Amino acid sequence: MSKLIYTGLNAGKGKITRVVGGKGVYFHLEDGRKVLDGSNTGGPLGHLHPRMVEAVQDAAGRCPVINEGWFWAEREQAAEDLINIAFKGEEDWIGGVRFFLSGSEANDLALSFSQAYTGRTALATRERAYHGMTGLALHMTVQPHWHGGLSVADGNNSPVPRPYDVRILPPPVSAIYGGEEPPASMPEYLANAADTLKETAATIIDYTQGGKYYLSEYQDTIAGAARKTGSLWIADEVITGLGRHGSSMFAFQGGASRPDIVTLGKPVAGGAMPGGAVILSKTIMDNMSDKSWQTYSTFRGNPMQVAAIRAYLRALEEEQLLDNVQALEKVMHKQLLEIAEKHPSVYRVDGRGLHWTVELHGPDWRDWQIATAETPVASKVSDKALELGAMIGTSGEQTSLFLAPPLIMTEQELKQLLAILDEALSVADSEYVRNQGQSQSAQGEPNHVRQSR
Repeated sequence: MSKLIYTGLNAGKGKITRVVGGKGVYFHLEDGRKVLDGSNTGGPLGHLHPRMVEAVQDAAGRCPVINEGWFWAEREQAAEDLINIAFKGEEDWIGGVRFFLSGSEANDLALSFSQAYTGRTALATRERAYHGMTGLALHMTVQPHWHGGLSVADGNNSPVPRPYDVRILPPPVSAIYGGEEPPASMPEYLANAADTLKETAATIIDYTQGGKYYLSEYQDTIAGAARKTGSLWIADEVITGLGRHGSSMFAFQGGASRPDIVTLGKPVAGGAMPGGAVILSKTIMDNMSDKSWQTYSTFRGNPMQVAAIRAYLRALEEEQLLDNVQALEKVMHKQLLEIAEKHPSVYRVDGRGLHWTVELHGPDWRDWQIATAETPVASKVSDKALELGAMIGTSGEQTSLFLAPPLIMTEQELKQLLAILDEALSVADSEYVRNQGQSQSAQGEPNHVRQSR
């Protein structure tokens, strides 16, 4: 029996799929198959990208073991590259960069920095947020299945107690298909935001969690409320940053407002090394002229991480990956809408760039439990997709599938991935039709009204 404490993407007790390798946009499995990597936010360049392999091998062969407390010239150059390449056109408001080991750590330290900077302790986020599994980032993770606690088979889940005052804002609401109607007036929808944010140190907003993607007016309204109350606005770009968002390098660039702090993770080191970053605004840095942000770590900004960060930034620029994401986004939008209209099991579809959510009819997300004896419908679809040749994740949810393929994927490969999803959804359709028949017999009408936008 394995001694590994296993964390799977899918809820339920399905068969464990063992990955033994990968190349390009494919995973290599223990049974000898190669399957498309369809849900991997940490692998923007897929697997064994030559540029990343060369960078890490070179750093391993020439660099000393050096901690964050010692000056390393390439670390400073990586900060310059990040600003000049990823934040091109945004340089006028950026004050400084610090590298971290992960997005969770970046969010944790950005939040504690905000508390020290403002002298406040309360923090705010939005419904269904996920910001990481470390320190304050964990306490700001209000998406129930990522709270870091215990999921119990009888449904009496045990979340981690929150030691801080955590305020929760209404979520963004949007969809290309189904779901809820977006608010007619964003100012009215967020009319209580300023009251919610009073005396908070920071307001941290992510752009994808729970399949709830932001609208620019949503961002700008919250940013305005944060400014009014003296709450620092943190744009959590751990998933969306550095190309995945599609229309721009970062999701926040879709709005007119600009954050006080940006946090990065997942793709920042191209999937070849763990990595994260915190970017502070020029205004904050100017106010820090007589202060030192005392947060030290042995392995942050280590030479191999720094080499990987610089290699990924060069790949973004020289391989024109943002252009590829923008082209593939159109394919995603068109084909996912067509797929949704074919399958009665689909409740809602939305996304940006190369991050999309397909939400199925089923239990409310608040009723989540991973220790369920019955395999959830989304996991059944994921299992079927794997049989057909693609790894599609559920992010641990009972009803939601998410698509986040590598940014290097070709249009032909993306269409193959979507064709597999299309076929796999037949599993959910059968279950939905069966459940609807039972529901109509009991209630005389269906549970859900489907709508297309």
